[in-house]
Amino acid sequence: MIRAGIIGGAGYTAGELIRLLVNHPQAEIVFVHSTSNAGNRLSEVHGGLEGDTDMCFCDGFDLGAIDVLFLCSAHGESRKWLAAHDVPAGVRIIDLAQDFRDESEGFVYGLPEWQRDRIRTARRIANPGCFATAIQLALLPLAAAGLLRDEVHVTAVTGSTGAGVKPSATTHFSWRTANLSVYKAFTHQHLLEIGRNLRRIEPAFDAEIDFVPMRGDFARGILASVYTRCTLEEADVRKLYAGYYATAPFTHVTERGVDLKQVVNTNKALLQVARHGDKLHVVSAIDNLLKGASGQAVENMNLLFGLDEREGLRLKASAF
Repeated sequence: MIRAGIIGGAGYTAGELIRLLVNHPQAEIVFVHSTSNAGNRLSEVHGGLEGDTDMCFCDGFDLGAIDVLFLCSAHGESRKWLAAHDVPAGVRIIDLAQDFRDESEGFVYGLPEWQRDRIRTARRIANPGCFATAIQLALLPLAAAGLLRDEVHVTAVTGSTGAGVKPSATTHFSWRTANLSVYKAFTHQHLLEIGRNLRRIEPAFDAEIDFVPMRGDFARGILASVYTRCTLEEADVRKLYAGYYATAPFTHVTERGVDLKQVVNTNKALLQVARHGDKLHVVSAIDNLLKGASGQAVENMNLLFGLDEREGLRLKASAF
């Protein structure tokens, strides 16, 4: 049994992580840390856990009692926390923030479709960003084949949970509902990891990645529309993508249109690949809280401990 601890347990990603681990057949939660909620039941903050666990948040913890530590605090906090605490050498760490996505301090970038073998032998995992996951999955086969040779254009829309649990002017219901808006156009922080990783895979790629993120009026999910010039015929492109993801249990390539209802509440990524003239168009859909965060973190945990990658993640989308 894998013994897990969670730091920063009050946010959306932590809530989803707890839900997954509570139902994981090979894992048990030893502690969930939250200074502001210490003593409160987990289900008082994460209402969906009502009836699943009576565990309470804690303000203290024993790092020697766990096998894996999940860091779910805000961006920038993981580096501070690790500097202030002595984590035993045998404890694996999975950071869901962006602090170590540059693979500094011994962290391995945890996108299984790209780095499955490295993840299996790692001690520290930097979980990818949600937009970064959706966009990289749309482009990995091209980069691996040395076919990213031109500017990449991305428009992607995300649900309100992508902004975190703390309300703000652009996340509260009365503003977000029946609304759509652009934010951080061409400057989104996930561009750093996307560009860095694609150039690691295909060093000759030196074109721009133009990314326009959008806020959607729904709670969860990301739909990314990605296109670039490509010389391959459509049949060859489909063969390339199908081959690249042949061993990826959660990423599926389809000729049919994809939508958010197919992936929300699952760890799946769906890719629709089509050629239009000299352009390749890939539509990528994921759940930002699962494949884009906590589901992928559990997927990485499974790989770290030699389990089937799908353990505890055989989640089904709603039929409606």
